[in-house]
Amino acid sequence: MKISFSPPYIDDSVVEEVTESLRSGWITTGPKVKALEAEIARLSGAPQVLCVNSWTTGAIMTLRWLGIQPGDEVIIPAYTYCATALAVLWAGGKPVMVDSGEDLNISVEAIRRAITPRTKAIIPVDIAGWPCDYHAIMDLVQEPEVKAMFQPTSPVMEKLGRVIVINDSAHSIGSRYHNKFSGTETDIVIFSLHAVKNITTAEGGAICLNMPAPFDNEQLYAELRMKALNCQTKDAFTKSKAGGWRYDIVGMGMKANMADVNAAIGLAQIRQYDQLLARRKSIFERYHEAFSQQPWAIVPPSLSADRESSYHIYALRIKDITEDQRDEIIAEISKSEVAVNVHFIPLPMLTLFRDLGYDIKDYPQAYQNYAHEITLPCYPQLTDEQVAFVIKTVIEAYQTVIRKA
Repeated sequence: MKISFSPPYIDDSVVEEVTESLRSGWITTGPKVKALEAEIARLSGAPQVLCVNSWTTGAIMTLRWLGIQPGDEVIIPAYTYCATALAVLWAGGKPVMVDSGEDLNISVEAIRRAITPRTKAIIPVDIAGWPCDYHAIMDLVQEPEVKAMFQPTSPVMEKLGRVIVINDSAHSIGSRYHNKFSGTETDIVIFSLHAVKNITTAEGGAICLNMPAPFDNEQLYAELRMKALNCQTKDAFTKSKAGGWRYDIVGMGMKANMADVNAAIGLAQIRQYDQLLARRKSIFERYHEAFSQQPWAIVPPSLSADRESSYHIYALRIKDITEDQRDEIIAEISKSEVAVNVHFIPLPMLTLFRDLGYDIKDYPQAYQNYAHEITLPCYPQLTDEQVAFVIKTVIEAYQTVIRKA
């Protein structure tokens, strides 16, 4: 039985929405992007939402708006995808990597130990769609001694008066934190709408603005929207109107806007997200029921009194094995044509970051999380029969490898 890892959800409603966009004669940023922003704002509760062409460009633009300067530090987990660190580098800052906890997410105590007067931002990452401990992180940046240490290097930083917290919520659209959907738990939340995410626009991202007073989130939306269009004073839709050709460039912006033809995909999906999310949850529960009975399995966190996952990926971990044994288990699973993955290779193990001086020995929990992890398929199109086959295949692969040990 051949099972793909994470195909996009494309049904007739998606095809119809995209076709409507194509036939409208307007395929770049326009009404469908605005409609998608409104839907994400409704789901997340965020005061303002700006759609952009990727999580990465959204994060770079946000950090540039913050005013990151050379030498400014941004705390991130070592256990994440490379985009978290690359955004900091492209914005001109220095990524300060810290270790994870056993729940895969960033360690709050490790954040505390890493804060210096050069710290300007913290980017926690919701691994697999499981929310970080945001109350603890927000309390930390508000502590008098942490605020007293803060040294702003831009007008935006001076206005905020403390370290900013920007969620890397690439995995977690639709997750819940203290009975609210993700989107308002920190200053800025950025979702990914990449092809493999719960909601996709093929490529894309969404910046949820939740800045505290005296910031005006509506005004900030307008500012960032202009920055996403090369700081051009008129967007293409407005310029295309009769007599509307004249514009100005008022700053050094980026080309980061989302196109309507992309937004149409996400628009059709988000309108049925309740059903899609429920199906993901049911698959998670089937995996949980099966693997919780295996003494060698560590099931991923998904539901607690104050948090609920977006059920983006099923990050299964296996006790008491080596990295090589994990790889052997994946090879055995692949023989049955079940596609699995690993989330993530810790950043210090990648050539770029290793060459920059990061050492995986400094992040023992991140390494343990990685070395024991196998990501199983989890998407709405999976049938119950396919889920059962994945479970059977993983258990048999584990047994085959361990018998050889």
